[in-house]
Amino acid sequence: MTDTTAQPVRIPVETTTFTVIFAVSFCHMLNDVMQSLLAALYPMLKDDYGLAFWQIGLLTMAFQVTASLLQPLVGFYTDKNPKPYSLAFGMGSTFVGLLLLAFGDRYSILLLGACLIGIGSAIFHPEASRVARMASGGRFGLAQSLFQVGGNFGTAIGPLLAAFIVVPRGQTSVAWFCAAALLGMIILQQVGSWYNRYTAARKGASRAIPAVNLPRSKVVIALVVLALLVFTKNIYTASFTSYYTFYAMERFDVTVQQSQMMLFLFLGAIALGTVLGGPFGDRFGSKAVIWFSILGILPFTVALPFVGFTATLVLTFIIGVMLASAFPAIVVFAQELVPGRVGMIAGIFFGFAFGMGGIAAAVLGVVADAKGIEFVYLICAFLPFLGLLTIFLPNMRELRAEA
Repeated sequence: MTDTTAQPVRIPVETTTFTVIFAVSFCHMLNDVMQSLLAALYPMLKDDYGLAFWQIGLLTMAFQVTASLLQPLVGFYTDKNPKPYSLAFGMGSTFVGLLLLAFGDRYSILLLGACLIGIGSAIFHPEASRVARMASGGRFGLAQSLFQVGGNFGTAIGPLLAAFIVVPRGQTSVAWFCAAALLGMIILQQVGSWYNRYTAARKGASRAIPAVNLPRSKVVIALVVLALLVFTKNIYTASFTSYYTFYAMERFDVTVQQSQMMLFLFLGAIALGTVLGGPFGDRFGSKAVIWFSILGILPFTVALPFVGFTATLVLTFIIGVMLASAFPAIVVFAQELVPGRVGMIAGIFFGFAFGMGGIAAAVLGVVADAKGIEFVYLICAFLPFLGLLTIFLPNMRELRAEA
């Protein structure tokens, strides 16, 4: 990338290969079902091991920071050295992590299991995002949304599976989900074969190179802004994924299973928002979707801590849909800004999302111990104000000119 021009490189693919996109999306669902079991286990682990909120936050941090530190490195390496079969290897790491969560009898073993699941996530996300883009046929937003919604759906049903399988049957029932990891490894082995054929077939192929008339300094500013928007989104999301069940039980005196159903409502809304975000970004532009998603939820987040049970359910759904629509647009926007670095950008933004979520979970746990769980939602309500930073993003449609 020069000081004056960034040139996105697109391999001309005539059609969108939905079979491959759906395969990585399905494996994303399996991957994130297994990941979400950790957060869904928190109420049980808190009681069984006598954990404080900060220890709950540290479990999240162990998983998410491990993933965040490794994902950009994995993406950077595989941009130059594609590893088609690394996807199956990453799922294997998650398999081992699940076994440790199922049979660990000490907090340190639970931490190690969380780290191994994080390593699996770090390997999976950059390469799977690259595969989705390869198979997109130029419909990058759609492909990114379909890929991500698999993960969102997996995250959403994880608490339900925990509520109806793990909670009544105990910690060791987590081992049952190793079957999902084995299925994912089989599918990803086949995806790896397609990936290998794809790269081999396109060696030396001619490439259409659209130019982005954007100074390097503005590219850097835009990437920083996008990172801050991810920071905003994931702090607020972490407040739900780690503590919403506790908030619901304390504020509305619901049972553990009822609180898991409330969390499922939020995570299901996240899945719906992800599906909508990519196609809307393809049609209306990533910047417009980001405006709507981040800043648009502000009235709803501010109202949430003050409303009753029914209104809380409604606002939870609205916030989830709107908040999630931004992430596919953010990833596609960043990949356009730094052409030829699809894996690295995916790794940075997925990793940054995990890392910020993990750090936020730990910090919010300390706040919850000191000030109470309801105070967490009071301070998080104003995070969407940072959506105003979207004004510093360039309009990519105007700046891109065909070479």
